[in-house]
Amino acid sequence: MWIDEENSWYITYTAYSSAGAAVGLARTKDLATAERVGLIFSPSNKDSALFPRKIDGRWAALHRPDAGGGIENIWIAWSQDLFYWGEPHCVLEEGHGPAWDAVTVGAGPPPIETDLGWLLLYHGVKLYGGRRTYRVGAALLDRDEPHKVVCRLNECIFKPTEQYEVAGHMANVVFPTGTLVRGDELWMYYGAADTSVCLATARLSDILDLFETAGECE
Repeated sequence: MWIDEENSWYITYTAYSSAGAAVGLARTKDLATAERVGLIFSPSNKDSALFPRKIDGRWAALHRPDAGGGIENIWIAWSQDLFYWGEPHCVLEEGHGPAWDAVTVGAGPPPIETDLGWLLLYHGVKLYGGRRTYRVGAALLDRDEPHKVVCRLNECIFKPTEQYEVAGHMANVVFPTGTLVRGDELWMYYGAADTSVCLATARLSDILDLFETAGECE
């Protein structure tokens, strides 16, 4: 993600070692070479996404720590310098009961700022016959206090249907990783079946309209 204030691209990534999965941070000015900054969240943690600007003078990042017992919710942390993080808040819990995201949730692309709030596209997982199915959901976070969920859609907005999504190294996976907004056009890059990198497009206004008729909104 490009950060104007730092005049650099910043990349959050999952770093693996014998100690488990952690969140790493790298930066680059040309996308040709990158400098490893270091770990910003210790194991076991993944699915981190930076907010594209400071909020009330601080940086914010979403991440997904493993709380044990299969609990994996989306949390937020705050930083003055992008390197040292604290003040955690739970943002988005796993769904409950028959929900499409009842097994786990995790952040995807960086949140997108809109007039309604920060648009969060996230992945959710449910078990069918003991096998995981990944889908994409959407929620709105408060613009000034993004640990507060303004609205969360009850249904997913994107799911695996194509052959390259339902068959591969990991079947039935669509995993959002990056977005590009061009006017009202939203491009979403996603992993398919852990085998391919794909692109889906939609009108940003159409997605935001969904919050007018569905979800649990305040």
